[in-house]
This record gives sequence, structure tokens and C-alpha cells, in this order.
Amino acid sequence: MNVLVVGGAGYIGSHCVKQLQAAGHHALVLDNLVYGHRAAVSNDTPFFQEDLGNRAAVSQLLVDQKIDIVMHFAAYAYVGESVTEPLKYYENNTGNTIQLLLAMQDAGVDKFVFSSTCATYGEPNTLPIVENLPQSPINPYGQTKLQVEAILKDLAHVGKISSAVFRYFNAAGASEDGCIGEHHSPETHLIPLAIDAATGRRAALKIFGTDYPTPDGTCLRDYVHVDDLSRAHIAVFDQLGKANTFVDYNLGTGRPTSVKEILTAVEKVTGFKVPAEDAPRREGDPPSLYADNTKARTELGWEPKYMDIESTIATAWKWHESNPEGYADQ
Repeated sequence: MNVLVVGGAGYIGSHCVKQLQAAGHHALVLDNLVYGHRAAVSNDTPFFQEDLGNRAAVSQLLVDQKIDIVMHFAAYAYVGESVTEPLKYYENNTGNTIQLLLAMQDAGVDKFVFSSTCATYGEPNTLPIVENLPQSPINPYGQTKLQVEAILKDLAHVGKISSAVFRYFNAAGASEDGCIGEHHSPETHLIPLAIDAATGRRAALKIFGTDYPTPDGTCLRDYVHVDDLSRAHIAVFDQLGKANTFVDYNLGTGRPTSVKEILTAVEKVTGFKVPAEDAPRREGDPPSLYADNTKARTELGWEPKYMDIESTIATAWKWHESNPEGYADQ
């Protein structure tokens, strides 16, 4: 397959490119490099720097490169920023995705894989989270993802574009060979923050809330390895060959890990103490979020390789240890 990975210079997108190539597909990357890193994409991977809002250019690219499938990883993903700057998120996450879908229709490309989020569920009343739970986002980020899901359902209903939607929990880790990893600016993810604190690159880590109704009082989250996420995206290709297809899957290990357990695991893997201090709860942080991944296992034959948090953190540490400043391009 010729696969265009939109946002392929970002964290998850770049890992998906690597997994596509390992599976024998021809991956091409389109990224505007607002948040992505050119260094995350190998020099032998075709790379196009372009904005999704340029419908004509994207459509021509799809035709010229004979693209079979488009994979979308190009959303803005800072939840707090989505609250303070909602139009930025609606313009890019919803508006530019619409432009991409229009470009696909112009070019006759009818297969789409979409990176969504468990944030579409809001604060669920039951755990683990299954795909048929009500979707009630509590922030613009989650709302923009849900809007795209609704558009994809409508397009599938009329046979225009077949789609697969993956709702992630907490993506974590780095490629097994240590070539690419996680570099956000600003960084908000717990594992790289803990590694930076352990190595003295930042001040003590704040633990937001230690009085939750969980075994150790800190929030529980489902950390799924970025390569496992990527493999699921490829496993769904066979389902997209039929018109009117819309499928959705939760991607997580199904095993929640607490904040304190993450810090303990980082200390064990790195050999360094993680300085931490207690802080008040953050508004909107549920005590526990984790996936029921039965549907992905059953329908895709997907099995997460990284089921214990230490093995996931070990891959992150391998990259961070070799790249303490992150990617050199930013």
C-alpha cells in the first residue's frame, strides 16, 4: 500500500511510519512541522511540508503519489490550550481535517485511518471503557475529535470514504531500536517529565492529587506503547476495502498504572531518584481511566507487546538517554 501519513513527523505518526515500513508498505509523510520534527523521519522516506488547509496541493499530492490510504495524526493535542484557545483547535482539528477529506474525495482516495482519543468519552461512569459508552467530551480537544468521528460516520454511510477510528489512552515509550522517541514542546506527558526530573533537566515533578479513591491515592491511567498503537493502525487495513465501512477501537493495555507507580518504575529503569512534590488536584482529572481492548483484540487480532510499564519506560529511557535535548531540529 502507498500510505500518506499526515502528521508523520510527530510522536505517534513517526512511529507509525517506521512500523509501516517494517510491514512492507510504502509510507510517505505530510507535515507542516508546527509541532513535528523533521529529524523524526528518515531521509529515505518521502517528505512533504504542507498545510492540510491547502486542499488543492494535498489533492494533487494524493494523485501524484498514487495514495491508497491516508492516516491522520495531525491534530493539536494540548487539552489545556484547547480550553483557552478553542478556535485554534476547531480550525485545525476539525476544519483542516475537513479540507483533507475533501482533497481525498477530489483525488478518489477512499480509505482513512483516524487518530482519535479517549477524551471523547469525557468522564465515564463505568470502567473499563468500552466503545459503546456515551461520548461526552469535557473540553474542546475531545469535542474536535468527536466532530471528526461524526463526519467519518456520515461519509461511510453514503459510501464516500471508509474509515477506522482509534481512541488512544496514554501513548508512551519509544521505538525499540532507540532511533526515534518522544519530544514535545511544551512537554506534558508524565513519563518524559519524570525522566527529565530524574536526570535533573527539570525541577521536582508535581503529583496533582494524592487523595483519590485509588490504592495509593494518585490517578490511574492506561499507558499503551506507541509501537503497539502503530501496529493496530496497520492491522485494520483489510477492513477498509469495503464501502460503507466505519469501525472504531479503543487502544490500551487494559491495565491501569498510578502516578506513583510510574515514578517508581522510572527510578528502577534509570537508576535515578525522581524528585517529586504533592500538589492539589487538577480540575477535570478523573481518578481512573483505562480501556477495554477486547474489540481490537477480537476483530484485529491485535495483541499489545508491551504489557508491563517497566518495559515501556525502558524504551523511552533508551531514547532520552541518547537524546537528552530531544531532536536537534528544535
